[in-house]
This record gives sequence, C-alpha cells and structure tokens, in this order.
Amino acid sequence: MKKHILIACLSVLSLQTAFCQISDKKKVLENMQLANQYFMNKWQDVGKTIVTNKERPSHIWTRGVYYEGLMALHEIYPKEAYYNYAYDWAEFHKWGFRNGSANRNADDYCAAQTYIDLYNLKPDSKKLKSTKATINMLLNTPQLDDWSWIDAIQMGMPVFAKLGVLENDNRYYEKMYDMYMYTRNNHGDNGLFNPIDGLWWRDADFDPPYTEPNGEDSYWSRGNGWVIAALAKTLSIIPKDAPHREQYIIDLKSMAEALVPIQRKDGFWNVSLHDPKHFGGKETSGTALFVYGMAYGVNNGILDKGKYLPVIEKAWNAMIKESLHDNGFLGYLQSTGKEPKDGQPLSYDKVPDFEDYGLGCFLLAGAEVYRIQ
Repeated sequence: MKKHILIACLSVLSLQTAFCQISDKKKVLENMQLANQYFMNKWQDVGKTIVTNKERPSHIWTRGVYYEGLMALHEIYPKEAYYNYAYDWAEFHKWGFRNGSANRNADDYCAAQTYIDLYNLKPDSKKLKSTKATINMLLNTPQLDDWSWIDAIQMGMPVFAKLGVLENDNRYYEKMYDMYMYTRNNHGDNGLFNPIDGLWWRDADFDPPYTEPNGEDSYWSRGNGWVIAALAKTLSIIPKDAPHREQYIIDLKSMAEALVPIQRKDGFWNVSLHDPKHFGGKETSGTALFVYGMAYGVNNGILDKGKYLPVIEKAWNAMIKESLHDNGFLGYLQSTGKEPKDGQPLSYDKVPDFEDYGLGCFLLAGAEVYRIQ
C-alpha cells in the first residue's frame, strides 16, 4: 500500500513539475532571457558578418527572424538593452535590405518586421524609407507569385500586415491575401497547401508525386512552422474587421488539428512530419513555431484550450528540458535547408550553421506561452 501511495505521489509531483514550466511565468521569462543572453553575449557586434560556407551580412533572414523573437521578448519584458540591440542593428544597416529596395525576395525584406516595430516605438521617417519603397513596389506591380516557397510566407506576410495597420490602408491586406492565396492554391501543380492533410509542401519540388521513403507526402516540420507562425503573427497584427481574416483562422485551425496526432511522445515534432523514420528525432525550430502558433490560437479563442494546452505544455517542457542548455545554447536545431536531410544528424550539442533563427522561433513561442492564462 505504501509503495502504491509513493508511486501516486511521485506521479502527481511529476505532473506538477511539468505544469510548472508553463504556468510559472517567471520561469518562462527566465528561460527566454537565458537563451537570448547567450546569443547577445556571443554576437555583441550587431554588424558583424556571418561566416559559414560563405560570408553574409547580418541583416539576412536568419537574423531577421531572431529580431522578431527579440521584439516579442521586449514586448512582454521591455528592457532597454533589448531595444538598443535591435536599434543598433537597424542603424548599422541603414534600415535597408541586403539587395536594396527594388527586391522581391521576402528573405531580404524580413528585416522590415523589426524596422516597423522600432518605428512604432519611436517614429522617424528614415526608418521606413526602404521598407515602404520595397513593399509599395510589390503593392503596385501585378505579380502574385513571389512566395514560391512556404518559408517566404513568414518572412513577408507580417510586413504587409504591419504596414496596413500603420497606413490604415486595406490595399496592403488585399495584396497580402492575394500573394498568400497564390502560394496556397497555385504554386506547384495545385498549390502548396494540402487541405486533406492540413499541411504544406515546402515548394513545388516536394508536392506529389514526390514522397518520403515510407510513401507519405513530404511535409517538412520547419516549413510548416513558418506558415502557422505567419498566420498567428498576421492575425495578431491586423484589425478584427480586416478583410480575409477568417481565411487565416480557418487555415491556422486546420494546421493545428493536423499537428496534434503527429506530436512525438517526448513533446517534439519530427523533421519529416509524416515519416518519423526519415531523419526522425527531436528538432527545436519546427517545434517552437508550432508552439507559437498553437499558443496564439489558445490565447485568442481560436483553438480549444482543453485540447491544445496539453500539447503546448508537452512541447514547451520538451524544449526546456532537452534543448535549452544551462548557458542558453539551444540544441537539436536543424541547420538551414528545405527538407529533412539538411543539416543532419542533429544532437544536443551540435551547433547549427546559424544560431539566430532558431532562437527567434524559441522567443516567439515563449512570448505566447508567457501570455497563457
């Protein structure tokens, strides 16, 4: 009898410990700050170029995603050091983009998300000169097919949403919707979204007849993470009466529904969502983006709390226990790429080719987890 009581008590304690990771807002914030401080200490020079297989400027998309996360952290914990770190980065790059303003590549103008956030905190017209030039060029030209890979939805969509709010101009919402729907319904053979499975093919190279080794469709974790994150972020920006809002809600709910049954027992998601044996294993960036999207949905009444909170808790706890190091480094992070085999194998200690975007995903997730009541 004593043995059974002890086991029961230990089980309750274990559940309480797991729940504490997400219900203890102080701890959530501490984990976010730990991971962020590791990066800020390592990259004290915001203008330092990034050298991997080649040298790149520090305002490419990987760093842009990091600053998205930093601004999310700053929103829940406004710290001057965070603002200054972002501002100095934007100033170094003269509030511009890698390939100038006449540029249709969403990877490049991803940085504009942070430029607009900084402008909103302290307006100054110079901050948005390049951003407006780029997005207005997109707005006033007929092309809709720029986002031919699903990562681009996250890099570009929130920029349109933010400018739509700033300018109080529905044209930004309409163009954003048209570009999103073209990617959804037209790229590849029949669009990159599969409404049957509720998931997205990364680009036209991966839609049918391409399959994973087990014969299933190829759904890359981080690619789908980018989409659900873009939907969550866009919904968090645009007004309640903005056109096409319901479409984004429908798609976010469809994706969340599809992700629940394929979550790993340890809380992570596999890199290949429908083939767990194809480079299966823990992966942080996709998991973090799924947490972000689901937590936003729960916080805003889009997703059922009773159904999704356990999924979010399990995933957040997994990242804290299995990915986050004592010094703030994040393990099990897939390097840049576009499919399961890229950057493999992963491990707790392996350093990815870029450390910044994974941290950005983690901070976005943490900020929404922090808001859960």
